[in-house]
Amino acid sequence: MHSLSKHLLNQSLFAIASFVMLAGSLFAEVTRFEILTREPFADGQEFGDVGAYERIIGRVYYELDPELPANQNVVDLKLAPRNDRGRVEFLADLFILTPKNSTKGNGALLYGVTNRGNMNALRNFNYASGSNQPKDAKHAGDGFLMRHGFTVVWSGWDGELVPGKNRLRLFPPAVEGDITGLVRCEMVPGGDTIRMEVNWANHGSYQPTADGIKNATLTHRLLPGHPRVVIPRNDWKLHVFEIDSNSPTQLPKVEVEYSAILKKKHIYELIYEAQDSVVMGTSFTAIRDLISSLKHGTGTDNPLLVDGKPVIKRAHSFGVSQSGRFLREFVHWDFNADEAGRKVFDGIIPHVSGSGMGSFNHRFAQPTRHGGQHDHHDYPTDRFPFAYETQTDSLSGLTEGILQRSVKSGTAPLVMHTQSSSEYWNRSGSLVHTDSLGTRDAEIPDNVRLYFFGGTQHGPSGFTTEVGNGQTAPSSADYKPFVRALLLALDRWAKDGTQPPPSMYPKISDGTLVAWTQNATGFPKIPGIRYPGVIQQPSFLDFGPRWQSEQIIDNQPPISRGDYRVLVPRSDRDGNDMGCLSAPEVVVPIGTYASWRLLGEKSGAENQLYSLSGSFIPFPATKAEREQLGDPRLSIEERYDSAEDYLKQLESQCLKYEDAGYFLTEDTERTLKIHGERIAPLVERKKGA
Repeated sequence: MHSLSKHLLNQSLFAIASFVMLAGSLFAEVTRFEILTREPFADGQEFGDVGAYERIIGRVYYELDPELPANQNVVDLKLAPRNDRGRVEFLADLFILTPKNSTKGNGALLYGVTNRGNMNALRNFNYASGSNQPKDAKHAGDGFLMRHGFTVVWSGWDGELVPGKNRLRLFPPAVEGDITGLVRCEMVPGGDTIRMEVNWANHGSYQPTADGIKNATLTHRLLPGHPRVVIPRNDWKLHVFEIDSNSPTQLPKVEVEYSAILKKKHIYELIYEAQDSVVMGTSFTAIRDLISSLKHGTGTDNPLLVDGKPVIKRAHSFGVSQSGRFLREFVHWDFNADEAGRKVFDGIIPHVSGSGMGSFNHRFAQPTRHGGQHDHHDYPTDRFPFAYETQTDSLSGLTEGILQRSVKSGTAPLVMHTQSSSEYWNRSGSLVHTDSLGTRDAEIPDNVRLYFFGGTQHGPSGFTTEVGNGQTAPSSADYKPFVRALLLALDRWAKDGTQPPPSMYPKISDGTLVAWTQNATGFPKIPGIRYPGVIQQPSFLDFGPRWQSEQIIDNQPPISRGDYRVLVPRSDRDGNDMGCLSAPEVVVPIGTYASWRLLGEKSGAENQLYSLSGSFIPFPATKAEREQLGDPRLSIEERYDSAEDYLKQLESQCLKYEDAGYFLTEDTERTLKIHGERIAPLVERKKGA
């Protein structure tokens, strides 16, 4: 080769290499991994053909350029301190379970969005014991995720969390400058007390200013619709405690002490001026950049490289409740595009999120807050947009959709929105698939599937007929078998385009989605059972003039400008939901699995919704018992000739679900075993009647 040509070639290769290195530094904002522990998982247990797993524990370090277009949606990022490169630094906890022999994995990463710092993916997919330090065989459960070769990743994203119980934490950057704002904290005591924390679920609160302590207000009301009654300032005190002096952005613990009694299930609301905000929206970039780093092999000491190359080909995410709402907002703000414009998650499963998003990305954000019927009101959690299609909101006038920005950037993930039917009552679940006033069915985009699990509650209960603080027993109907099958379907969808099972949810158009009154639903009049007179229904909240443009709240409490309209599934003759992907035990029932549950007289808030719960109302055992009670539902005796007959019908339903792709054979076997044990005493009771 001519020396000049060779020189130019070398220059070109050098330029290309330099560009690649520069691109890595520009677009891989995980700067390094710190691995503290790398050891066998479950004592080296072999999981089928995939073999043994190892657990990797450490921290991940980030830098963000506040000037990059991809970071413009992080509220107050430009107010954070910068290093000598003009970047904002922060870090988070990290936990990974991965095949010891990476070549035996399936190439897919499952990111479990922690719920208030707690890791729940293994409980939902592996039927495992819950733990924030999964280590032993009991934490592997039946090994489902491992047998299928998934690498499972968790990290800290919640900047409010206090340390303890191995919760995974984010250490967000501070907001510099003399920034203050009003913070509102709703408190609902679980029992009578004179003192309680103003935040809940192991979360800190923002530091009050001197004026904030002096001029804070505390109000009281029994029910959400009651007027707020001001408690005289001299009758109560604020206490502030530093928690973690090693973290410059750890929020303190704030408590209210009342000279009288903070009464069980009554609603107290504290409003005070706060200081020392943090850039809570880095929760989104922390996950975005971690997954991008693991997929593309960037970041010093990246733990998922083999011979310098990444082993992850596809990334999915599963979020439960709060963390499901997090995933919806993550996509809404276009954080599924990394700084280089690449897709982060190939698929997401927002689970039991209802129609909400969260208090994740605004000044003085409070990630742990949610929206309920009786408690936790007026936070920016249940707000437009609710649906995946782009809609125009009749109340706000906004035109938006959860996927609108990601569609525009070309990074929209495949979405499987899964939820229990109790989300219709407790988390305004119908707004996911209607317009904002509940007048029509929404159009579901091609990359979205909706699966609503009839008869189930937010988190399945153990089987019981004890009512506890409710008027009925909780629902034990289990959606986990569906979630397991759907995860595998999601990965096939992402890997080779194999279409997943059809969506299954109730609709206005076919009459299975209706108004929530008893006349509309057709719920049977069961002796001794009170039908709800309340439901969780979000309002269009006016947070003040800076909310829409700057994500800053000026109105505390916010002003309601109208209510959205929620709908619920129609009931069949037994009171079970129609139009849903109902659990097999709900399709072949031994009782009514209502999607609501009311608080009892000893609860302190009788006839309000028992938050996030459904009901189990057993059928009478015999025809004679049914007639004596005046129960309109057929008895066990009239439905099933024997336990064998019941199990035969249950197996038939499970097999239908298997054929349709909603169920796995191993879960049919498990379901039959569990319900064979449950039906036996009912059959004995029938025989002895």
